[in-house]
Amino acid sequence: MKKEDKLGDLSMQLSVDVLNMCKVLKKQGENVISNQINRSATSICANIAESKYAHGRADFIAKLQISLKEASETGKWIEMLYKTEAITDEEYKYLNRLCSTIRVLLIKSINTAKENMK
Repeated sequence: MKKEDKLGDLSMQLSVDVLNMCKVLKKQGENVISNQINRSATSICANIAESKYAHGRADFIAKLQISLKEASETGKWIEMLYKTEAITDEEYKYLNRLCSTIRVLLIKSINTAKENMK
């Protein structure tokens, strides 16, 4: 039975959704933000995956902190896409909620890991 990995699963979902959204945006000629959000969203997932094989607790925390920074950046790109009417209200609400959930889980995980270091 596979152990539940909510953070990993949600970050993968965000990455896939952003990659698919960017395919559409690029066809519409939106390349600048598409390239930026592609990098930041996929970095969240990649750093969470790397954290599972960290070289100790400090490295684990560092990987999650990088993911948190990238999630914050991704949230800002999502907001920009919405404010420039590149994505719909529905797309914005979905992606923003998903990204916000990931940030909350990352903060909880980082705080727990820091507490366990004491």
